[in-house]
Amino acid sequence: MRLSLIIPVLDSHSIVRRQLRHLERVGLPPDTELILVDDGSDPPIENTSSLPVQIIRTHDTRPWTWALARNAGARIARGEYLLMYDLDHITTRELMDFVVASDFPRIGFRRELAVLDEDGMLTQDRDVLAEYGLLPRKSLRLESHHNSFAMRADLFWKLGGYDEDRIGLPYPQGEDSAFWKRWLAYRDANNVPEASDPPTLYVFPSGRWCGDVDYNPQGLFHDLSRKSSRNYWWNRQREEETNGVC
Repeated sequence: MRLSLIIPVLDSHSIVRRQLRHLERVGLPPDTELILVDDGSDPPIENTSSLPVQIIRTHDTRPWTWALARNAGARIARGEYLLMYDLDHITTRELMDFVVASDFPRIGFRRELAVLDEDGMLTQDRDVLAEYGLLPRKSLRLESHHNSFAMRADLFWKLGGYDEDRIGLPYPQGEDSAFWKRWLAYRDANNVPEASDPPTLYVFPSGRWCGDVDYNPQGLFHDLSRKSSRNYWWNRQREEETNGVC
């Protein structure tokens, strides 16, 4: 098996259906498996597509256990590469083909805003994005994010996978940053090359791109709050509102 696509899911049943329709449309590359990790959804998620989908269930109802879910998916994955991103991100066939053909130990991605409609079609139409809450002057280009990546499975476990002992801390718990720092240390110590022209991963507009870190377009995603004293973007937003910037 060349590639394992691992996506944790908490509720968000409508988005799961859209994602599966999208993947049916674009098709999975040969020698690719799709693993959905149901991280305590109520009701449990099901495969609504014709795709061969492995669904594993953590049965964990604690908040913010995505790191545990990604590790669970990685443990059963058969692929040489693990492709990991959250449910509000949207892959393309071009991106998956790039990973399949790659020999880089890790691949990060560019990011841009987009949505999937109910038929699984990807669009970046500004009027449609506005319906999902995107602020009028927001650029469609986003910064890349270290927690959306493809990585060789053996390297993922050499780096220790995600820390699970941080679960229970206020959001953000920091598992992604800790894993990122271990990767940087490994990369720098071993002079590991990275892709200079990576493909684009698309992202639903939500949260701070719509003016509120808890903004949930059309109620499509889980309702866990990101508002905490540890969240830089929530604190920054409150500071801007206090200073009259927003």
